[in-house]
Amino acid sequence: MKIEKLLIANRGEIAARIIRTCKNLGIKTVVVHAEVDGQLPYLREADEIFELKGNTSSETYLNIEKIIKVATQSGVNAIHPGYGFLSENPDFARQVKDSGFIFIGPSEESIIQMGNKISAKILAQKAEVPLIPGSVDGVQNVEEALKYANSIGFPVLLKAAAGGGGKGMRTIHSGKELKEVFDIVKSEALSSFGNDDVFIEKYIPNPKHVEIQVFGDQHGNCVHLYERDCSIQRRHQKVVEEAPCAIIEPATRKKMCNAALRLAEQCNYYSSGTVEFLMDESQNFYFLEMNTRLQVEHPVTEMITGVDLVEWQIKIAEGQKLPLQQDEINIHGHAIELRIYAEDYLDTFSPSPGTIEIFETPVLQDLRIDSGFEAGNEVTLYFDPMIAKFTVYATNRKKAINHFLKVLEDCKIKGIDTTIPFGKFVFKHHEFQKGTYSIRFYEDLKSSDTLKVDEEKAAKIAALFSQNLLRQELSKAFIR
Repeated sequence: MKIEKLLIANRGEIAARIIRTCKNLGIKTVVVHAEVDGQLPYLREADEIFELKGNTSSETYLNIEKIIKVATQSGVNAIHPGYGFLSENPDFARQVKDSGFIFIGPSEESIIQMGNKISAKILAQKAEVPLIPGSVDGVQNVEEALKYANSIGFPVLLKAAAGGGGKGMRTIHSGKELKEVFDIVKSEALSSFGNDDVFIEKYIPNPKHVEIQVFGDQHGNCVHLYERDCSIQRRHQKVVEEAPCAIIEPATRKKMCNAALRLAEQCNYYSSGTVEFLMDESQNFYFLEMNTRLQVEHPVTEMITGVDLVEWQIKIAEGQKLPLQQDEINIHGHAIELRIYAEDYLDTFSPSPGTIEIFETPVLQDLRIDSGFEAGNEVTLYFDPMIAKFTVYATNRKKAINHFLKVLEDCKIKGIDTTIPFGKFVFKHHEFQKGTYSIRFYEDLKSSDTLKVDEEKAAKIAALFSQNLLRQELSKAFIR
């Protein structure tokens, strides 16, 4: 069925991103918004807008009843969930279809299968995808958890089966500690996800977080679009992403991409999906999870492959076959993305709400800016504090890094704190420039007491850690 009019059940830069592709395809767009989002600039780009009364997520972007009602009133024939909010909610996917609309995403069954970490690990095992040593199907009590932990050796991770974003997860270093936190993690899992199932897996020191972009159609075809390195994170959430991974060996890439395809085929997957792995220092890789949606960091993949992933999502939802076969998809150049959050990086990335007084960005070749905000807009505490994504492309990684530093020097955002200075620090850091950084990058900085608000300490801290991660750049990079 041809999609003629589409409702975007999301906000900010991803709403603007979907509108852009819809305009190119001649598809009309309808956007819903919370009251507090009523002045954001992307609303002007939509064909129709509908206010959802309220400002909390549950009143607005998570309210299935309200969204389905707007879809019916506006006469759309498809709904795109974007990412976050309802994008991986199987009940929403089902209700969209039951109400007669096309859901821009995978099947309800795939969302259910991959949304639970235990069922996802079982499927991965069937697809012969490498798993982190541990309990595949969860642990029922602390005695069983201790048995697994002792068999694989400490340290271990205790994780919520339905978790995400670092919630319901602890690194455990001893049996005593496991006994102390087991019930706490189960309680946290139940309160956060409505499911207290937990499992044990081996803790892997200093891994990279490498993910494979996969795409399937409803005719059984599936391809990958190579990898992204998403190891620069805070609170288990990504800040910097790049494609391709700087240090991955061609043989590892091939094995990882093939493993991702086997998993996608195992669950009859279609639409956009991402299979995430941890890769250790010897380039052994292990399945982490699968995200059944478009990823925030999809622009880096688009820039190195020349593929519009939102366009592919729409075509697949219409029942079309994949536009390209695997041998037609290649890596060209290098792309890096920085998420611009309204956060104070010196104060452990705490939110920095307020009015954006100045929002000036350079106009440069091979710079892509995805944003849902402009000068005069207020960043509130109601929703995620990401205000934009900057993505830079170049023919090689060194040029991409240098180009990005030029971009950040020429960017002016005033009125709120942002992660731009942190981006400058990352891109200048020797570990990033070598490509050898791991998911421990920020944790090592934080544990070494370098992220303090008191700027007068910056030079002293730099001297103290001149032989450690921060080297000589800390004193200048961490001063606004």
